[in-house]
Amino acid sequence: MTAHGARLLPGDDDTIVAAATAPGRGAVALIRMSGARAITIARALGAFGGACGAPPVARLQHLCTLHHPDGTTLDQALVTVFPAPRSYTGEDVVELATHGGLVSPVIVMAACVAAGAREALPGEFTRRAVLNGRMDLLQAEAVADLIDARTRAMQQQALQQLDGGLSRRLLALRDEVIHLEALLAYDIDFPEEDDGPIAPARIATAAQALHTALEALLRTAPQGAMVRDGVLVVIAGPPNAGKSSLFNALLGQSRAIVTPIPGTTRDAIEALLDRTPLPLRLVDTAGLRETDDEVERLGIEVSGRYLAQAQVVLACGASAADVRHTVHVVSQSTRATVISVRTKCDCVPSHDEQLPHDTIMVSAERGDGMDVLLESIDRAAQLGAPVHDDLVITRERHRAGLAIARDELDAFLSAWSIGALPAPVAAVHLFTAREAIAELIGTVDTEDVLDRVFRDFCIGK
Repeated sequence: MTAHGARLLPGDDDTIVAAATAPGRGAVALIRMSGARAITIARALGAFGGACGAPPVARLQHLCTLHHPDGTTLDQALVTVFPAPRSYTGEDVVELATHGGLVSPVIVMAACVAAGAREALPGEFTRRAVLNGRMDLLQAEAVADLIDARTRAMQQQALQQLDGGLSRRLLALRDEVIHLEALLAYDIDFPEEDDGPIAPARIATAAQALHTALEALLRTAPQGAMVRDGVLVVIAGPPNAGKSSLFNALLGQSRAIVTPIPGTTRDAIEALLDRTPLPLRLVDTAGLRETDDEVERLGIEVSGRYLAQAQVVLACGASAADVRHTVHVVSQSTRATVISVRTKCDCVPSHDEQLPHDTIMVSAERGDGMDVLLESIDRAAQLGAPVHDDLVITRERHRAGLAIARDELDAFLSAWSIGALPAPVAAVHLFTAREAIAELIGTVDTEDVLDRVFRDFCIGK
């Protein structure tokens, strides 16, 4: 068993090795070993001057020449030792900083394997950190999110979760469940005590407060999705309204094909734009019109699905009539914030046009109005933005676990309010709620959860 109560799997006592840097041309590559034999294997490669070399000094980097067990010179490297338990994994860890490129890291890692290590599986270093109590599952997920972050918002949210903010919130919620269980246990075990039984209203009030806290955290799931994936901003309008040109101008690069031929865009094109406070997931869609072209019709159906999911819609048109028509059409297909945009304002006279209120005039060709449009999108996006330092849940696993806990509290409150179940039976709902929260943090034996969390990690982390 481990610090978190999870069973060690076959091979968990092996010494593992992996390249912690991406392959390819580079100045330095990092090879990482972890396990009981990490220092012994490094010594066998000459990392500390051979069998008679001085004992390694913790966290002090030094230069050495590495050799294969057969005596072949491998590379010059900088070696750092992190003794257990004060290492990333909680085990002895050795890091070998070799020259970069395609050859040196590979032959050094192969030599480590020849000396007794085994190649690490994806996420195995972080999995061992969890098993050895160096971090919990939520923090491990934050490590993966930090590596995969494509925007500053996701990076900042991952750092906050890695710091343990969400873990502390969930531990506090679990403690509240335990407190509620304790009240019930006292009522069950000591009903005749001088203080008398626990008032049912007191138990109901505590359960309701816990239910409210769980519900509040669950309501952050859409905000977490926006942090991870970006606010969905759909660019809609008739064919040849300048949607693709606007899409390219907002991105600052050419991603969508632009031609004067109506119906050029047959499918939705997505791109992520890093903005503060939230990234924007821009989608260029097919022109909205009736058509007999089967491929174009399918593209328009895709546009409709994006409109239904959007948080912000840019209703575009090259004339006042087009803008008004687009606003009317998209308003029937979405509950998103609709921003009317008059495109090509450099080509068509704008005087005497009866445009919808607050229409933004833009020219993708000259860049006119782009800053105003982006600021308007940002304001609309902030309606769902988490307040600075607020905790949000960012994964489906979090949402599902909290939903189970909330539903169990619902069942408990419903039964408790009418006295439908004896206290020992009603307490089962509290136990299930507590286990659901504990599973999120990783404080119970959850091998299947560990497998799900770490299967998508990169190798070497």
